[in-house]
Amino acid sequence: MATRNLRRVGQFCKENPAFTDAGVRWLIFNSANNGLDDFGAIVRLDRRVFIDADRFFAWIESRSGNAQREAA
Repeated sequence: MATRNLRRVGQFCKENPAFTDAGVRWLIFNSANNGLDDFGAIVRLDRRVFIDADRFFAWIESRSGNAQREAA
């Protein structure tokens, strides 16, 4: 079984200061619409919410790729 790089929102933001707590929580709130759920970047366990950092950054890369293609 593969190990996932899971972090709570506060831990994730502390390790990645480019992301604010409020901004990440907004992304999580809208995860069904913005594609984070499709990437498996958000893990919900009861009332706890975890971020899979590797999948989150893969989602970021996919979004930046889309922006570059649309601009061209």
